[in-house]
Amino acid sequence: MLLFVRTIAWLVCVIYSTIPAFWLTIHPFANFWRSRQRNPYSLLVPLWIGSWILVATLTAPWRLAHLYELPLAWVPAAGLFVAGISIYRRSSTGFSWSLLGGLPEVRGARESGQRLAVQGIRARVRHPIYLGHLLEMLAWSVGSGLVVCYALTALAVATGAAMIAAEDRELELRFGADFRQYKQNVPAILPRRSPYTVE
Repeated sequence: MLLFVRTIAWLVCVIYSTIPAFWLTIHPFANFWRSRQRNPYSLLVPLWIGSWILVATLTAPWRLAHLYELPLAWVPAAGLFVAGISIYRRSSTGFSWSLLGGLPEVRGARESGQRLAVQGIRARVRHPIYLGHLLEMLAWSVGSGLVVCYALTALAVATGAAMIAAEDRELELRFGADFRQYKQNVPAILPRRSPYTVE
């Protein structure tokens, strides 16, 4: 059973760790993807799945190395799981699947009819989905104690910082002064205590 749980933890962290890289293939190149006739996801999704295979292959030799083996570690991990799921749920309120899937980035704001989302959880944190991802990765890392999960979480944080910067630049191009004001008032990942209100 322990081997199964550790294997799941490793595989989940493999997938989560590649999410920033996936978005780094979209945000800096949004104009390129918008100019293509074919659906960009027909290329992007296979590339992303290929990155899972690459990361899994590179990390497989260390997939069972652990820093500790504490069943009680799953107690704080459970809290992180619940917090991450709560943030996912709150992030999807008023946010369609097409927005979550990045259609405005590859099709443009006019086609999608998108407006800058600053309500709900986004009045406290600009990138709640990424915060949810981080909490889920930390949950698997804390619970399993696996070195590889902590390493992949660190990788996701590093690439995630670059990805957030790229996404913010792309959002500023789309929404201009509205996004600049929003960015000045709402943190990227660590939520502010009181909600931001548009002046």
